[in-house]
Amino acid sequence: MTDGPRVSAAALDLANGETYASGGGEFVTASVVKVDILTALLLTARDAGRGLTAAERAHAEAMIVRSDNDAATALWQVVGRAAGLDAANARLGLTRTVADARWGLTRTTAADRVRLLRRVFAPGDARAYVRELMGRVVPEQAWGVPALADPGTRWAVKNGWLPRDATGLWVVNSTGCVTVGGRVYAVAVLSDGHASMAEGVARVEEAARDAVRRCGGAAAPPRAAPAARMPAARAVAAAPLRGAGNCAAGHGPPAPAHAAPPPPHGGELNQ
Repeated sequence: MTDGPRVSAAALDLANGETYASGGGEFVTASVVKVDILTALLLTARDAGRGLTAAERAHAEAMIVRSDNDAATALWQVVGRAAGLDAANARLGLTRTVADARWGLTRTTAADRVRLLRRVFAPGDARAYVRELMGRVVPEQAWGVPALADPGTRWAVKNGWLPRDATGLWVVNSTGCVTVGGRVYAVAVLSDGHASMAEGVARVEEAARDAVRRCGGAAAPPRAAPAARMPAARAVAAAPLRGAGNCAAGHGPPAPAHAAPPPPHGGELNQ
């Protein structure tokens, strides 16, 4: 028996720094940790005084754009597995994210997800690469944070979902950057204990909308999520997640010519 689903949300106005958070506690990341893996890879390459190799770029694109788990596992080895990810996240100021030997079972908080997004959406070439991949994802998985987006604006997202072996209940997470009411927000919603994927998506989108509204925005009205956006996933295995916990980001419609990029806010990725 459980006490029902848990949901924690955080939002940050990237222009004025206003924040809002609700819920609390630590959650399994599922595939939202792939943004951490990519930022750790960029730090690893920078420390070595090199760019990404062709193979690393191919893996990074597959990992973020298609949420390929084998690609994530390959880059997980490059960054030094759990110890390497923890070291990179410490440099980025993530104080409540702890890597697991099975990367999809890394634990984190909504506040730490927003801290990472703040770094990713600050100006810088490395961050531009992360943003570009997060905005170039398979459209059928465009749920969660993008549900809030103003029409015609760009957004970036990394989602994660995972049915747990022990309970059969779902972890459903969404993290990303979105323009709402003309303002740009970093938003993270983490949740678990859902009876189904669809139930989790609905709760996550409701929580994201509420977080932005309470952070000073006027969130868009709810929109229906087509069934095609919720592919089936296998239960998490003891090995590194390969088919389970699949997640993705979605790309919105092209930004109008007058649309400004997300405003600068946050520290350097290479710290």
